[in-house]
Amino acid sequence: MSDKLRSDRDRPADANRRDEMPAVYFETHFLRESVWKDWPREFAIVTAWATTGEAWTDERNRSADCALETELRQLSNWVRRLTGYSPATGHAEPGWAVEIEFETACDIGRKYHQDAVYLVSGDTLSVSFCDRRRGLTDVGAFRCRVHERSEIDWLPR
Repeated sequence: MSDKLRSDRDRPADANRRDEMPAVYFETHFLRESVWKDWPREFAIVTAWATTGEAWTDERNRSADCALETELRQLSNWVRRLTGYSPATGHAEPGWAVEIEFETACDIGRKYHQDAVYLVSGDTLSVSFCDRRRGLTDVGAFRCRVHERSEIDWLPR
């Protein structure tokens, strides 16, 4: 997987791409429900909940999330629940960490009406639009943004 993701990751990003993205993409932290002992070197983080700026019913969010999980489990043996959240606002969005290629992650993100997906390589977190503007934009270190449920008691379960 690493060579496939690396070839996409090494594509030059537009200089203005970071300015086009919502600032919250660069402030996101992640919550995992349990400890993972088997982190792959590279993986994507994809969600199916209401995209930035939209409001969906709980039923629509849960239905999309369930469909996404089913699809991801057909594509990969490594799928883990990972909830992205804003430390500033408390907004949380359940998603999935999954070992899939960059282009596949973007295609799935588009299918589920997402603006962007995250990619992790080693300890580097990047974000990419899912549409024609695809290209990885560095966010920063990843593991310092990952927290256990026991550390965050103010987020809804």
